[in-house]
Order: sequence, then structure tokens, then C-alpha cells
Amino acid sequence: MATLGETAPDFELPATDGRTIALSDVMLEHGAVIAFICNHCPYVTSSARRMAQDADALAAEGIGFAAICSNDAQKYPADSFERMGAFAADMGFRFPYLHDETQTIATAYGAEVTPHFFGLNGRGRIHYIGRMDGGTTSAPPEGSPRELVEAMRVIAKTGQGPRVQNPPRGCTIKWR
Repeated sequence: MATLGETAPDFELPATDGRTIALSDVMLEHGAVIAFICNHCPYVTSSARRMAQDADALAAEGIGFAAICSNDAQKYPADSFERMGAFAADMGFRFPYLHDETQTIATAYGAEVTPHFFGLNGRGRIHYIGRMDGGTTSAPPEGSPRELVEAMRVIAKTGQGPRVQNPPRGCTIKWR
């Protein structure tokens, strides 16, 4: 599993928009977020529109964003590459949604659940591993912190992640 302070594993994966995206394409001046998600997990479907809003907010602050689906689509057809494009459009994703068919990238990052977020500083080092917010299969309680956004703002300002990081909650990645 990737650890805090370590250089993020590189990747080059197909995106739902027909491009091939590398980590360097996602990185902006103040860093990037790599999110492991899927199309069918109730934790993801509950949070996907909030994730799209947070990604837009972070992009405006010089922080890139990409989501990766690594689930075994043969066992879980709802997570197929073909369905990923429709899911991204329906949820309002303006960031790349990438397909990790071989599950190599999820393994390299040590992603365990969907959603699972990795926050990188501007030098490509991982300084956040955790959840987006306090939501589960429903929205977080009113007034809850936007943990991922706040962590990325700290990382953008200091180059280091916050001391307190809550572990991700979600459905396990569907391994082959």
C-alpha cells in the first residue's frame, strides 16, 4: 500500500472520453486527488455529485482530480467501461474517469474500498489517504466538514497533509 510521503504511483489509463490519461495529465500546480470509485457502490452513488462539486472547487484552486474504476467488470457488469461513461455524464464529472482493467493501479496505491481518496501535493507525493467526508450511503450530517477539500487546501498551502485523517468507508474493491 502507498504510504504518506511516498511518491504516488504513476499510471496511464483509458478515460471514458476516449483519451489516455497519465498522472502527469492530472497534476496541477498544487497537487491532485486520485479517487478509486465504481458505478454501483451505494457509498459512491450517494457521494458522486458531491465529489463532482468538490473536484470543481479544487480545480479552481490548482488541484487536479481523476477517478479510477478498478472493479472486476466481468463479475460486476454495472462497472463496465461502457457504463462508466454514462455514470460520469449522469453525475456531472468534469474530471477524467479512468479504467484500471488489470487492477494494477489499485494494487499499487493500495486502494481497498470505493470510494478511496489519495491526495497528492504539487510534487506528486501522497499526503492524504482517506475519505471525502462523513457521508456513507447518505449525505453527511448538516455542517460536517468537507474533509478531502480541507485536507487538499492544507496540502496546497504547506505541502503536507493534516495530522488527522479518517479512513475511507465503502464497498470493497471487487478483485479478480
